[in-house]
Amino acid sequence: MKRKYIFVIGGVMSGIGKGITTASLLKILEAKGYKATAMKIDPYVNVDAGTMNPIEHGEVFVTDDGAECDQDIGNYERFSGENITSNNYLTTGKVYQNVINKERNLEYGGKCVEVVPHIPNEVIYRIKKAGKEANADFVLIEIGGTIGEYQNLLFLESARMMRLKEPENVLFVLVSYLPVPKTIGEMKTKPTQSAGRLLNEAGIQPDIIVGRSSMPIDNIRKKKISIFCNIEPEDVISAPDAESIYDIPLAFNKEKIGERVLKKLNMRPKRNREGLSEWENFVARSKKGGKKVKIAIVGKYFQTGEFVLTDSYISVIEAIKHACWKIGCKEEITWLSSEKYEKDKKTLKEISNYDGVIIPGGFGSRGMKGKINVIEYCRKNNIPFFGLCLGMQLAVIEYARNVCNLEEASTTEANENCRHPVIDIMPAQKKIIKNKNYGGTMRLGAFDCKIKKGTKSYNAYKKETISERHRHRFEVNNEFKKILEDNGLVLAGVNPDLDLVEIIEIKKHPFFVGVQFHPEFKSKPLNGHPLFVEFIKAAKNK
Repeated sequence: MKRKYIFVIGGVMSGIGKGITTASLLKILEAKGYKATAMKIDPYVNVDAGTMNPIEHGEVFVTDDGAECDQDIGNYERFSGENITSNNYLTTGKVYQNVINKERNLEYGGKCVEVVPHIPNEVIYRIKKAGKEANADFVLIEIGGTIGEYQNLLFLESARMMRLKEPENVLFVLVSYLPVPKTIGEMKTKPTQSAGRLLNEAGIQPDIIVGRSSMPIDNIRKKKISIFCNIEPEDVISAPDAESIYDIPLAFNKEKIGERVLKKLNMRPKRNREGLSEWENFVARSKKGGKKVKIAIVGKYFQTGEFVLTDSYISVIEAIKHACWKIGCKEEITWLSSEKYEKDKKTLKEISNYDGVIIPGGFGSRGMKGKINVIEYCRKNNIPFFGLCLGMQLAVIEYARNVCNLEEASTTEANENCRHPVIDIMPAQKKIIKNKNYGGTMRLGAFDCKIKKGTKSYNAYKKETISERHRHRFEVNNEFKKILEDNGLVLAGVNPDLDLVEIIEIKKHPFFVGVQFHPEFKSKPLNGHPLFVEFIKAAKNK
């Protein structure tokens, strides 16, 4: 069988669900017995997502092999259960960088290197490489941005060229928006018709249109879209707002999107029965009631003006949900700005209203003082606490200051000349920072951690050696390990190769754990991450 390629393109506006559409179609094709993989193409000139502020573009997701990616890669992993690699992530910056490097290395044999065809050819090469490396039957390619924008034209040109060469192996899905204006009270199809025409202008005819709206699309509007967008009514897939993103593969399955895709590519399901039964059971379990667990996330990357942008911590949110559903309780997540707790410690009393507190990763000194005050309050008042990356580092600082009596303990990230640098930049990072070589140079990807038996972490993982994903430049300073341990801090996990502290714990506390890595990246809907599960159990017991 020749490999098939499905391009997912957005219409009308951003944020309507191209990523979830791609992830859901990935799930459905796998359920029909095929091996599928998904890749994201982003139109920005950044080489990867690592140099962008989370408020600017949402969470930076990290793969096992150390790629800093768009958050959609996280959804692909959560829906499929498979690990995505750096092959599956592409940006305008990376494409141009690759082409320029090849030109410098005379790989074009002295030819005049031009935007067309050399840029689209590089994109096609990367798409085919991703499919080959994954040994996939299907490669789903989500093109970032919206049809009609200048930025993604070259990626659309790549898709058009692939269709021209392999018409029987390439399929296009347009995800578009159908508004229902309150003043009119009627679903309007004109924006989607316009999106279809704009796609035609790029030389692409959509094969399937996924219509996003606040309510289901009726047959009258499906017929209207089919007439003006030159497709069959059955190829218009209704995608109304859903209670949960995990409902969407099941909703798409009812709309028979999988059957339409296979029919257009002259294929049949490999399985006689649908393979979504496990997913259906999981979704049903997620909707059951249960004890409400109130979790506070204390951070700084979620507020922009009057709006709260939860995309900055999307993997943390999903990991909380997965853990709650696994043990049969219901999550209630509240966002707390760390800067709120910096000036008046009386405000800390409200932390007692929550069953558990998470301090996620981040960079820079803004909000650090408030986070440290929250950590101290959780430690002294037996409130379950889970620190991720920077959250773990700040827990070490708080312990050093208030238990080890190292009053000036800090991190060199905030104060290069602090008296007690209990958190310090990794030696290998010093030269990188000096040369201002920031992109893709952190400690990135999966690394091993050896866990002490008898600790909460060991009881959670139930094994001595684990592998987790990292994204940081600073670590616990080994010069302070002895004084920390002598004063009761448990260094529960250490990287065996570099002797770096990976997990800290406090005894005689319901749950006080900090990890240098990002466990949220490995949490899956069908099987919550063990550390998040133990944290939620402790919060539920509170």
